[in-house]
Amino acid sequence: MARGGLDYRDALTKSFLYFEAQRSGHLPYNQRVTWRGHSGLTDGLEQGVDLVGGYYDAGDHIKFGLPMAFTITMLSWSILEYGTEVKNMEEYGHALESIKWGTDYFIKAHTQPNVLWVQVGDGDADHYCWQRPEDMTTSRHSYRIDTDNPGSEVAAETAAAMAAASIVFKQSDPHYSQLLLRHAQQLFKFGDKYRGKYDKSVRAVKSYYPSVSGYGDELLWAALWLHRATGSDRYMKYLVENADEFGGTGWAISEFSWDIKYAGVQVLASKLLMEGRELTKNQTSKLEEFRSKAEYYLCSCLGKNNDENNVRRTPGGLLFIRQWNNLQYVVGATFLLTAFSDYLSGSNHQLRCPTGPVPAEELLSFAKSQADYILGSNPEGLSYLVGFGPKYPTQVHHRAASTVAFKEDKGFIGCIQGFDVWYTRRIENPNVLTGAIVGGPNALDAFDDRRGNYMQTEACTYNTAPMVGVFAKLYHLEQQKEEQKEQLFEGLMQGQRSWI
Repeated sequence: MARGGLDYRDALTKSFLYFEAQRSGHLPYNQRVTWRGHSGLTDGLEQGVDLVGGYYDAGDHIKFGLPMAFTITMLSWSILEYGTEVKNMEEYGHALESIKWGTDYFIKAHTQPNVLWVQVGDGDADHYCWQRPEDMTTSRHSYRIDTDNPGSEVAAETAAAMAAASIVFKQSDPHYSQLLLRHAQQLFKFGDKYRGKYDKSVRAVKSYYPSVSGYGDELLWAALWLHRATGSDRYMKYLVENADEFGGTGWAISEFSWDIKYAGVQVLASKLLMEGRELTKNQTSKLEEFRSKAEYYLCSCLGKNNDENNVRRTPGGLLFIRQWNNLQYVVGATFLLTAFSDYLSGSNHQLRCPTGPVPAEELLSFAKSQADYILGSNPEGLSYLVGFGPKYPTQVHHRAASTVAFKEDKGFIGCIQGFDVWYTRRIENPNVLTGAIVGGPNALDAFDDRRGNYMQTEACTYNTAPMVGVFAKLYHLEQQKEEQKEQLFEGLMQGQRSWI
């Protein structure tokens, strides 16, 4: 543990355990979360396709394609920015496993160039049932998008995930990297050519993951990731030509999430400028527009826009967007602030805010304050990363964690039985969902650790994914400080010996 501070290494290690707890399918021999068992082994069978694998997004057993793909994109971005730090923490293998569990599933789900299976399970049926995934009796009906039933958001987000992951695997597994890139290019072409809203084609998702922002942000996002993966000018051309129409240079917003990607698009586009690449005058001009909107987002998080355009905060200093799973917005902001601070440092720039220029160190310091809040430096003294520190949520809204482990009791648990016996219990879960980041506190920093309080106690894969990079960066900084202290101490000792 870092002396006198929070143990970011432990936070990172625990984060990867959470992804193992969310696995669907046939679990591998080296599965470390042993209270989970095989599940969803007939997924896709009803439609004649193999959809075994992937991740459950939260505390239920639906496999939703859009948030799963965003999770993999953010895991990949974390590793692309901070892979060296993750390697030094001896967690790189677990990082690759976490990404590959998702991308292997996407390969299965992309059965034809213009066909992508985007959901397994029925949300309404699942939410009337409280069962372990190993006991599932609810519908495993699968849903797809195709040329007649388009879904540009999920096609483009899956393309982004596979393109980003292809960069991650480029050195360690070039064949797999090329396979991912091929799928990503096909999916992007499909999503762009056959444009349409995903929740109009797949009505079953409308109550759970409807896209408020539409598909423009995902198409720009995918183009950016494909540009980074291939270096092809055609993706840069696409980005520049569609920037205005798709809202990339028009939307000035204060949130980043599985739905609204504009801030991520704007930050990633800004990186192209700050990397000192050779760009045309038109490209530079358009990327400057992206950067202006990225700065609006970052300044709003820092409270340095005009008063009415800043993200509000809780009394304890946490960014607060909305009541339901607020931490998903906090972790997104924390990652973008951390990454942008590095871009600024690497290019010797400062953030341009209405209140004046802001140095890179200030962005990182604020990002650290948000990470520390999540890890327990908050009015409740509670870590919202489950399993971290002495005090954390114990009644996480999660079917598998709240029910006796299958390997301990193989007796079947039915839907209603699960509610009667396990859901309503007012005691801690029998299994710790280590590494999960729950929804978090309300606008007044209060948290009600109760299983039925799903707005605050349910965790999601896209809550933990962005923090992988942040924890790696913060641990690296702590290590640097320790080394500097040791060097200073050694220098003082040498000086004393010379004087003697």
